[in-house]
Amino acid sequence: MGERVTSLDVARLAGVSRSAVSRAFTPGASVSKGTAAKVRAAAEQLGYRPNVLARSLLTGRSRVIGLVVAYLDGHFYPGVVEKLSNAFQAEGYHVLIFMASRDAGNLDQVAREMMDYQVDALVLASVEMTSDITRQCRDTGVPVILFNRRQEQAGELAVVSDNQQGGRLVAAHFAALGRRRIGYIAGLDSASTQRDREAGFVAGLEEAGLRLHARASGAFRPDQARDATVEMFGRADRPDAVFVASDAMALAVMDTLRFELGLNVPGDVAVAGFDDVPIAGWPSYRLTSVRQDVDGMVADTVRLTIARVEGRPEPAPLPRPVTLSVRVSTTG
Repeated sequence: MGERVTSLDVARLAGVSRSAVSRAFTPGASVSKGTAAKVRAAAEQLGYRPNVLARSLLTGRSRVIGLVVAYLDGHFYPGVVEKLSNAFQAEGYHVLIFMASRDAGNLDQVAREMMDYQVDALVLASVEMTSDITRQCRDTGVPVILFNRRQEQAGELAVVSDNQQGGRLVAAHFAALGRRRIGYIAGLDSASTQRDREAGFVAGLEEAGLRLHARASGAFRPDQARDATVEMFGRADRPDAVFVASDAMALAVMDTLRFELGLNVPGDVAVAGFDDVPIAGWPSYRLTSVRQDVDGMVADTVRLTIARVEGRPEPAPLPRPVTLSVRVSTTG
């Protein structure tokens, strides 16, 4: 096996200094296009690859963002992970993905593992911060950004949608359709997204002179949403409309209503979800759903994360506005 090619070899071939080679492979560093082109050409010819880990020891920056997600079996977060990874990569950062359990029971262990990789920041998607993580990150100076969650802690950095407004939009829509026996299938009660969506929905019903007729929990799990549907619609006074806290659950609810309970959607019951994932628009569902501005949320997250990594003050953004995508599942 031949000797490993070094940055000095590249510098000699390109006719530049070793520091110029380092700058050429450091995103955001000052280097002319001509010098960068010569360095890249020499590196390609020699088969040189920069040692990112060694550079991180010198700079104190790994340019790696730790992304923690609790589940990818829904329809919302896989797209989010892809968008976040692409957006960070466009800024010269890379994403290291770690999986936490749904109930965040192993989150502290996951956080400790991530610290071992010298990540520049943590982005927590669909999971909550614990006091242990808060302490670890504060002690090591690692910024933490919550994506699609908030915990109302002092100084927290959270990127969210206006979930309460989304709930209000669905309530107003059901009221305008003349629906009166209105149900709600909740997500995980510990999640701020769930609490805000329900609070907005209940407030919206009250504004329309209505009240919640039935409630059950699906905990953001399609299988539990199915069980909640069977329970809610097995009664004589079943709802004539139901708002479901996520599309992943709403799709399961629709299948249960139509294929297990023999009910017509929307004739017997109007169904609305939240997230407006791509499958919601498929002909077999055509689900009315609250659309989150995912691209805007991703852009806010990347901007906020990089600012904190670079030590620049950047306030947490305001909640992103939402809209209601009205489809056949409510209007027929």
